[in-house]
Amino acid sequence: MTNCTTTLFENAVETRRFLHAHPELSWQEFNTADYIRQQLDLLNIPWEKCTETGTIARLAPQLTAKPHIALRADIDALPIKENNQCDWKSTQQGTMHACGHDGHTATLLAAAKWLKQNEAELPQPVSLIFQPAEEGGHGAKKMIEAGALKGIDVIYGWHNWPTLELGQIACPDSVVMCGNGTFTIKVQGLGGHASQPENCQDPILAASAITLALQQIVSRLNTPQNPLVLSVTGMQSDTNAPTVTPNIVELTGSFRIANENYRSKLVEQIQQISQQTALAYQTTAEVKVSPRYQATQNHAQAAQKVRQTWIGEFGAEKAHAQINLPVMASEDFSYYLQHIPGAFALIGGKENQLTPVPLHNPNYDFNDKLIPLVCRLFARLTGVAIP
Repeated sequence: MTNCTTTLFENAVETRRFLHAHPELSWQEFNTADYIRQQLDLLNIPWEKCTETGTIARLAPQLTAKPHIALRADIDALPIKENNQCDWKSTQQGTMHACGHDGHTATLLAAAKWLKQNEAELPQPVSLIFQPAEEGGHGAKKMIEAGALKGIDVIYGWHNWPTLELGQIACPDSVVMCGNGTFTIKVQGLGGHASQPENCQDPILAASAITLALQQIVSRLNTPQNPLVLSVTGMQSDTNAPTVTPNIVELTGSFRIANENYRSKLVEQIQQISQQTALAYQTTAEVKVSPRYQATQNHAQAAQKVRQTWIGEFGAEKAHAQINLPVMASEDFSYYLQHIPGAFALIGGKENQLTPVPLHNPNYDFNDKLIPLVCRLFARLTGVAIP
Protein backbone atom coordinates (compact mmCIF):
# COMPACT_ATOMS: atom_id res chain seq x y z
CA MET A 1 0.00 0.00 0.00
CA THR A 2 1.42 3.40 -0.98
CA ASN A 3 1.66 6.39 1.34
CA CYS A 4 -1.02 8.03 -0.79
CA THR A 5 -3.53 5.23 -0.30
CA THR A 6 -2.62 4.88 3.39
CA THR A 7 -3.47 8.53 3.91
CA LEU A 8 -6.63 8.13 1.83
CA PHE A 9 -7.92 5.34 4.04
CA GLU A 10 -6.82 6.94 7.31
CA ASN A 11 -8.73 10.09 6.38
CA ALA A 12 -11.73 7.96 5.47
CA VAL A 13 -11.74 6.41 8.94
CA GLU A 14 -11.73 9.91 10.45
CA THR A 15 -14.66 10.81 8.20
CA ARG A 16 -16.54 7.67 9.21
CA ARG A 17 -16.12 8.37 12.90
CA PHE A 18 -17.16 12.00 12.48
CA LEU A 19 -20.33 10.86 10.73
CA HIS A 20 -20.94 8.26 13.43
CA ALA A 21 -20.75 10.95 16.11
CA HIS A 22 -23.25 13.14 14.23
CA PRO A 23 -26.10 10.88 13.05
CA GLU A 24 -29.37 12.13 11.61
CA LEU A 25 -32.65 10.34 10.98
CA SER A 26 -34.31 9.76 7.61
CA TRP A 27 -35.17 12.97 5.78
CA GLN A 28 -33.47 14.97 8.54
CA GLU A 29 -29.91 14.53 7.21
CA PHE A 30 -29.34 18.26 6.60
CA ASN A 31 -25.97 18.51 8.38
CA THR A 32 -24.84 15.21 6.87
CA ALA A 33 -25.74 16.43 3.39
CA ASP A 34 -23.90 19.71 4.01
CA TYR A 35 -20.82 17.80 5.17
CA ILE A 36 -20.86 15.55 2.08
CA ARG A 37 -21.21 18.54 -0.22
CA GLN A 38 -18.39 20.40 1.53
CA GLN A 39 -16.11 17.40 1.08
CA LEU A 40 -17.01 17.23 -2.61
CA ASP A 41 -16.29 20.94 -2.97
CA LEU A 42 -12.85 20.42 -1.41
CA LEU A 43 -12.22 17.74 -4.03
CA ASN A 44 -13.47 20.00 -6.85
CA ILE A 45 -16.11 17.42 -7.75
CA PRO A 46 -19.29 18.97 -9.15
CA TRP A 47 -22.49 17.88 -7.44
CA GLU A 48 -26.17 18.56 -7.55
CA LYS A 49 -28.93 18.33 -4.99
CA CYS A 50 -31.39 15.50 -5.57
CA THR A 51 -34.24 15.69 -3.08
CA GLU A 52 -33.53 18.00 -0.19
CA THR A 53 -30.84 15.92 1.50
CA GLY A 54 -29.71 13.72 -1.40
CA THR A 55 -26.61 14.50 -3.44
CA ILE A 56 -25.26 13.28 -6.80
CA ALA A 57 -21.63 13.90 -7.71
CA ARG A 58 -20.30 13.60 -11.27
CA LEU A 59 -16.89 12.46 -12.50
CA ALA A 60 -15.77 12.64 -16.15
CA PRO A 61 -19.23 13.83 -17.21
CA GLN A 62 -17.90 14.84 -20.64
CA LEU A 63 -17.27 11.20 -21.61
CA THR A 64 -19.88 9.41 -23.70
CA ALA A 65 -18.56 5.84 -23.43
CA LYS A 66 -20.86 3.33 -21.78
CA PRO A 67 -21.73 2.07 -19.32
CA HIS A 68 -22.26 5.19 -17.24
CA ILE A 69 -21.70 3.72 -13.78
CA ALA A 70 -23.36 4.85 -10.53
CA LEU A 71 -22.12 3.99 -7.04
CA ARG A 72 -24.52 4.49 -4.15
CA ALA A 73 -24.24 5.08 -0.39
CA ASP A 74 -27.05 5.61 2.13
CA ILE A 75 -26.59 8.37 4.72
CA ASP A 76 -29.34 8.12 7.36
CA ALA A 77 -29.21 6.78 10.92
CA LEU A 78 -31.69 5.05 13.25
CA PRO A 79 -33.75 6.10 16.31
CA ILE A 80 -31.63 3.98 18.69
CA LYS A 81 -29.79 5.06 21.85
CA GLU A 82 -26.15 4.08 21.51
CA ASN A 83 -24.51 1.95 24.21
CA ASN A 84 -20.94 2.13 22.86
CA GLN A 85 -18.38 4.11 24.84
CA CYS A 86 -15.99 4.85 21.97
CA ASP A 87 -14.55 8.31 21.34
CA TRP A 88 -16.84 8.67 18.31
CA LYS A 89 -20.03 7.75 20.17
CA SER A 90 -23.18 9.48 18.95
CA THR A 91 -23.64 13.01 20.24
CA GLN A 92 -27.33 12.93 19.32
CA GLN A 93 -29.42 11.47 22.11
CA GLY A 94 -31.55 8.58 20.89
CA THR A 95 -30.02 8.52 17.39
CA MET A 96 -27.13 6.40 16.13
CA HIS A 97 -25.59 4.85 13.05
CA ALA A 98 -26.58 1.33 14.04
CA CYS A 99 -26.60 0.03 10.47
CA GLY A 100 -23.25 1.22 9.17
CA HIS A 101 -24.46 3.93 6.83
CA ASP A 102 -21.69 6.11 8.27
CA GLY A 103 -19.23 3.57 6.85
CA HIS A 104 -21.00 3.38 3.51
CA THR A 105 -20.88 7.17 3.16
CA ALA A 106 -17.23 7.47 4.24
CA THR A 107 -16.28 4.73 1.79
CA LEU A 108 -17.95 6.47 -1.13
CA LEU A 109 -16.30 9.76 -0.21
CA ALA A 110 -12.91 8.02 -0.14
CA ALA A 111 -13.67 6.45 -3.53
CA ALA A 112 -14.65 9.92 -4.78
CA LYS A 113 -11.24 11.26 -3.79
CA TRP A 114 -9.41 8.44 -5.56
CA LEU A 115 -11.54 8.72 -8.69
CA LYS A 116 -11.01 12.49 -8.82
CA GLN A 117 -7.24 12.03 -8.54
CA ASN A 118 -7.42 9.61 -11.46
CA GLU A 119 -10.30 11.19 -13.37
CA ALA A 120 -8.26 11.46 -16.58
CA GLU A 121 -7.96 7.66 -16.65
CA LEU A 122 -11.67 6.94 -16.26
CA PRO A 123 -12.98 5.15 -19.38
CA GLN A 124 -16.57 6.30 -18.81
CA PRO A 125 -18.55 8.76 -16.68
CA VAL A 126 -19.20 7.87 -13.05
CA SER A 127 -21.93 9.20 -10.76
CA LEU A 128 -21.83 8.98 -6.97
CA ILE A 129 -25.23 8.83 -5.28
CA PHE A 130 -25.47 9.86 -1.61
CA GLN A 131 -28.99 8.80 -0.76
CA PRO A 132 -31.11 9.78 2.25
CA ALA A 133 -33.87 7.87 4.01
CA GLU A 134 -33.06 4.23 3.33
CA GLU A 135 -34.38 3.20 6.74
CA GLY A 136 -38.03 2.92 5.75
CA GLY A 137 -38.23 6.36 4.17
CA HIS A 138 -38.23 5.22 0.51
CA GLY A 139 -35.29 7.50 -0.19
CA ALA A 140 -34.29 5.65 -3.35
CA LYS A 141 -37.79 6.04 -4.77
CA LYS A 142 -37.75 9.79 -4.15
CA MET A 143 -34.26 10.09 -5.64
CA ILE A 144 -35.37 8.26 -8.79
CA GLU A 145 -38.43 10.49 -9.09
CA ALA A 146 -36.09 13.49 -8.84
CA GLY A 147 -33.97 12.19 -11.73
CA ALA A 148 -31.13 10.35 -9.96
CA LEU A 149 -30.91 7.66 -12.64
CA LYS A 150 -30.98 9.96 -15.64
CA GLY A 151 -28.24 8.84 -18.01
CA ILE A 152 -27.13 5.98 -15.73
CA ASP A 153 -26.64 2.56 -17.33
CA VAL A 154 -25.69 0.39 -14.33
CA ILE A 155 -25.65 0.89 -10.55
CA TYR A 156 -23.74 -0.80 -7.74
CA GLY A 157 -24.30 -0.76 -4.00
CA TRP A 158 -23.32 -2.71 -0.92
CA HIS A 159 -24.04 -3.28 2.74
CA ASN A 160 -21.69 -4.24 5.52
CA TRP A 161 -22.68 -7.59 7.03
CA PRO A 162 -21.34 -8.25 10.55
CA THR A 163 -22.14 -11.99 10.60
CA LEU A 164 -19.91 -12.66 7.57
CA GLU A 165 -16.17 -12.99 7.97
CA LEU A 166 -14.22 -9.86 7.05
CA GLY A 167 -13.83 -9.61 3.28
CA GLN A 168 -16.30 -12.33 2.37
CA ILE A 169 -18.77 -11.22 -0.30
CA ALA A 170 -22.27 -12.39 -1.18
CA CYS A 171 -23.60 -11.07 -4.49
CA PRO A 172 -25.98 -13.58 -6.11
CA ASP A 173 -27.37 -13.41 -9.62
CA SER A 174 -30.93 -13.04 -8.33
CA VAL A 175 -32.56 -12.06 -5.03
CA VAL A 176 -30.09 -10.95 -2.37
CA MET A 177 -32.49 -9.34 0.14
CA CYS A 178 -36.21 -9.83 0.65
CA GLY A 179 -39.14 -7.53 0.22
CA ASN A 180 -41.11 -6.43 3.26
CA GLY A 181 -44.29 -4.90 4.55
CA THR A 182 -45.89 -3.88 7.83
CA PHE A 183 -49.37 -4.29 9.22
CA THR A 184 -51.63 -3.04 11.99
CA ILE A 185 -54.65 -4.95 13.25
CA LYS A 186 -57.17 -3.03 15.33
CA VAL A 187 -59.24 -5.49 17.37
CA GLN A 188 -62.49 -3.95 18.62
CA GLY A 189 -64.24 -5.61 21.53
CA LEU A 190 -66.38 -4.59 24.49
CA GLY A 191 -64.49 -3.64 27.60
CA GLY A 192 -65.61 -3.83 31.19
CA HIS A 193 -64.72 -4.98 34.67
CA ALA A 194 -62.04 -7.65 34.73
CA SER A 195 -64.09 -9.59 37.31
CA GLN A 196 -66.97 -9.99 34.84
CA PRO A 197 -65.59 -11.51 31.63
CA GLU A 198 -69.03 -12.82 30.71
CA ASN A 199 -70.15 -9.24 30.17
CA CYS A 200 -67.17 -8.37 27.96
CA GLN A 201 -65.99 -9.20 24.49
CA ASP A 202 -62.31 -9.49 25.27
CA PRO A 203 -60.05 -7.99 22.54
CA ILE A 204 -56.89 -9.15 24.34
CA LEU A 205 -57.96 -12.77 24.05
CA ALA A 206 -58.90 -12.23 20.42
CA ALA A 207 -55.65 -10.45 19.65
CA SER A 208 -53.68 -13.27 21.26
CA ALA A 209 -55.52 -15.82 19.14
CA ILE A 210 -54.87 -13.75 16.02
CA THR A 211 -51.16 -13.64 16.87
CA LEU A 212 -51.00 -17.42 17.13
CA ALA A 213 -53.07 -17.92 13.99
CA LEU A 214 -50.91 -15.60 11.89
CA GLN A 215 -47.80 -17.64 12.71
CA GLN A 216 -49.40 -20.60 10.99
CA ILE A 217 -49.24 -18.83 7.62
CA VAL A 218 -45.52 -19.62 7.53
CA SER A 219 -45.75 -23.14 8.93
CA ARG A 220 -48.94 -24.40 7.26
CA LEU A 221 -50.04 -22.18 4.37
CA ASN A 222 -46.66 -21.53 2.75
CA THR A 223 -44.38 -23.91 0.91
CA PRO A 224 -40.96 -24.37 2.56
CA GLN A 225 -39.36 -23.47 -0.78
CA ASN A 226 -40.72 -19.91 -0.49
CA PRO A 227 -38.70 -17.88 2.06
CA LEU A 228 -41.14 -16.07 4.35
CA VAL A 229 -41.06 -14.46 7.79
CA LEU A 230 -44.08 -13.00 9.58
CA SER A 231 -43.72 -11.44 13.02
CA VAL A 232 -46.23 -9.78 15.33
CA THR A 233 -44.02 -7.25 17.09
CA GLY A 234 -46.38 -5.22 19.28
CA MET A 235 -49.63 -5.32 21.26
CA GLN A 236 -51.14 -2.18 22.76
CA SER A 237 -54.52 -1.72 24.46
CA ASP A 238 -56.48 1.45 25.16
CA THR A 239 -56.08 1.04 28.92
CA ASN A 240 -53.32 0.16 31.36
CA ALA A 241 -55.54 -0.43 34.36
CA PRO A 242 -55.06 -3.98 35.70
CA THR A 243 -58.74 -4.33 36.61
CA VAL A 244 -60.13 -3.22 33.26
CA THR A 245 -60.74 -5.28 30.15
CA PRO A 246 -60.07 -2.86 27.27
CA ASN A 247 -62.28 -2.02 24.32
CA ILE A 248 -59.50 -1.99 21.74
CA VAL A 249 -56.21 -3.79 21.20
CA GLU A 250 -53.86 -2.93 18.36
CA LEU A 251 -51.37 -5.41 16.98
CA THR A 252 -48.43 -4.37 14.85
CA GLY A 253 -46.07 -6.51 12.84
CA SER A 254 -44.08 -7.05 9.69
CA PHE A 255 -43.36 -9.64 7.04
CA ARG A 256 -40.50 -10.48 4.69
CA ILE A 257 -40.89 -12.20 1.33
CA ALA A 258 -38.48 -13.25 -1.38
CA ASN A 259 -41.09 -13.86 -4.07
CA GLU A 260 -42.98 -10.68 -4.92
CA ASN A 261 -45.63 -12.72 -6.74
CA TYR A 262 -46.72 -14.02 -3.33
CA ARG A 263 -47.27 -10.57 -1.77
CA SER A 264 -50.95 -10.15 -2.68
CA LYS A 265 -51.79 -13.65 -1.47
CA LEU A 266 -50.02 -13.05 1.83
CA VAL A 267 -51.86 -9.78 2.38
CA GLU A 268 -55.15 -11.56 1.72
CA GLN A 269 -54.24 -14.28 4.23
CA ILE A 270 -53.37 -11.74 6.92
CA GLN A 271 -56.70 -10.00 6.42
CA GLN A 272 -58.84 -13.14 6.33
CA ILE A 273 -57.20 -14.88 9.27
CA SER A 274 -57.35 -11.76 11.43
CA GLN A 275 -60.98 -10.98 10.67
CA GLN A 276 -62.26 -14.53 10.94
CA THR A 277 -60.36 -15.22 14.17
CA ALA A 278 -61.67 -12.00 15.67
CA LEU A 279 -65.20 -13.02 14.75
CA ALA A 280 -64.78 -16.32 16.62
CA TYR A 281 -64.16 -14.27 19.78
CA GLN A 282 -67.14 -11.94 19.24
CA THR A 283 -64.87 -9.07 18.19
CA THR A 284 -63.95 -7.38 14.92
CA ALA A 285 -60.59 -6.74 13.29
CA GLU A 286 -59.65 -3.82 11.05
CA VAL A 287 -56.51 -4.69 9.09
CA LYS A 288 -54.20 -2.26 7.36
CA VAL A 289 -51.20 -3.55 5.40
CA SER A 290 -48.52 -1.14 4.20
CA PRO A 291 -46.04 -2.18 1.51
CA ARG A 292 -42.48 -1.09 2.16
CA TYR A 293 -39.71 -2.37 -0.11
CA GLN A 294 -39.75 -5.01 -2.80
CA ALA A 295 -37.13 -7.73 -2.96
CA THR A 296 -33.65 -6.57 -3.96
CA GLN A 297 -33.08 -8.62 -7.09
CA ASN A 298 -29.68 -8.40 -8.72
CA HIS A 299 -29.15 -8.48 -12.46
CA ALA A 300 -26.98 -11.48 -13.30
CA GLN A 301 -24.42 -9.74 -15.52
CA ALA A 302 -23.81 -6.95 -13.00
CA ALA A 303 -23.62 -9.42 -10.09
CA GLN A 304 -21.07 -11.52 -11.97
CA LYS A 305 -19.06 -8.36 -12.63
CA VAL A 306 -18.96 -7.61 -8.89
CA ARG A 307 -17.89 -11.13 -7.98
CA GLN A 308 -15.22 -11.28 -10.68
CA THR A 309 -13.90 -7.89 -9.62
CA TRP A 310 -13.74 -8.97 -5.97
CA ILE A 311 -11.96 -12.20 -6.90
CA GLY A 312 -9.49 -10.25 -9.01
CA GLU A 313 -8.71 -8.04 -6.03
CA PHE A 314 -8.82 -10.46 -3.09
CA GLY A 315 -8.86 -14.03 -4.42
CA ALA A 316 -11.48 -16.70 -5.14
CA GLU A 317 -11.74 -17.85 -1.53
CA LYS A 318 -13.40 -14.53 -0.63
CA ALA A 319 -16.30 -15.11 -3.04
CA HIS A 320 -17.79 -18.15 -1.29
CA ALA A 321 -19.55 -16.52 1.65
CA GLN A 322 -21.19 -18.87 4.14
CA ILE A 323 -24.61 -17.25 4.22
CA ASN A 324 -28.16 -18.33 3.50
CA LEU A 325 -29.59 -16.33 0.61
CA PRO A 326 -31.71 -14.42 0.23
CA VAL A 327 -31.32 -12.75 3.61
CA MET A 328 -34.65 -11.77 5.14
CA ALA A 329 -33.73 -8.12 5.70
CA SER A 330 -34.83 -5.51 3.14
CA GLU A 331 -33.22 -2.64 1.23
CA ASP A 332 -34.59 0.24 -0.79
CA PHE A 333 -31.76 -0.29 -3.30
CA SER A 334 -34.44 -2.53 -4.81
CA TYR A 335 -35.99 0.59 -6.39
CA TYR A 336 -32.89 1.21 -8.50
CA LEU A 337 -32.79 -2.39 -9.69
CA GLN A 338 -36.40 -2.14 -10.85
CA HIS A 339 -35.34 0.60 -13.28
CA ILE A 340 -31.83 -0.24 -14.51
CA PRO A 341 -29.33 -3.12 -14.33
CA GLY A 342 -27.15 -3.35 -11.26
CA ALA A 343 -26.09 -5.39 -8.28
CA PHE A 344 -26.05 -5.17 -4.51
CA ALA A 345 -23.45 -6.99 -2.42
CA LEU A 346 -23.23 -8.00 1.23
CA ILE A 347 -19.64 -7.72 2.47
CA GLY A 348 -18.53 -9.27 5.73
CA GLY A 349 -17.05 -7.34 8.62
CA LYS A 350 -16.75 -10.02 11.30
CA GLU A 351 -13.43 -10.36 13.12
CA ASN A 352 -12.52 -12.58 16.07
CA GLN A 353 -16.07 -12.72 17.38
CA LEU A 354 -18.03 -15.81 18.29
CA THR A 355 -21.24 -13.76 18.37
CA PRO A 356 -20.87 -10.52 16.40
CA VAL A 357 -23.01 -7.53 17.32
CA PRO A 358 -25.86 -7.44 14.77
CA LEU A 359 -27.10 -4.51 12.76
CA HIS A 360 -29.71 -2.29 14.44
CA ASN A 361 -28.23 -3.08 17.86
CA PRO A 362 -27.24 -0.27 20.30
CA ASN A 363 -23.77 -1.83 20.63
CA TYR A 364 -23.10 -2.08 16.89
CA ASP A 365 -20.20 -0.23 15.24
CA PHE A 366 -19.00 -0.34 11.65
CA ASN A 367 -15.70 -2.15 11.00
CA ASP A 368 -13.37 0.46 9.50
CA LYS A 369 -11.29 -2.26 7.84
CA LEU A 370 -14.06 -2.52 5.25
CA ILE A 371 -13.32 0.93 3.86
CA PRO A 372 -10.18 0.06 1.85
CA LEU A 373 -11.72 -3.21 0.66
CA VAL A 374 -14.80 -1.58 -0.84
CA CYS A 375 -12.82 1.38 -2.16
CA ARG A 376 -10.75 -1.10 -4.14
CA LEU A 377 -13.94 -2.73 -5.43
CA PHE A 378 -15.36 0.62 -6.56
CA ALA A 379 -12.08 1.63 -8.16
CA ARG A 380 -11.85 -1.58 -10.19
CA LEU A 381 -15.49 -1.39 -11.23
CA THR A 382 -14.90 2.06 -12.66
CA GLY A 383 -11.61 1.15 -14.35
CA VAL A 384 -9.00 2.92 -12.19
CA ALA A 385 -7.68 0.27 -9.80
CA ILE A 386 -5.94 1.20 -6.56
CA PRO A 387 -2.39 -0.23 -6.48
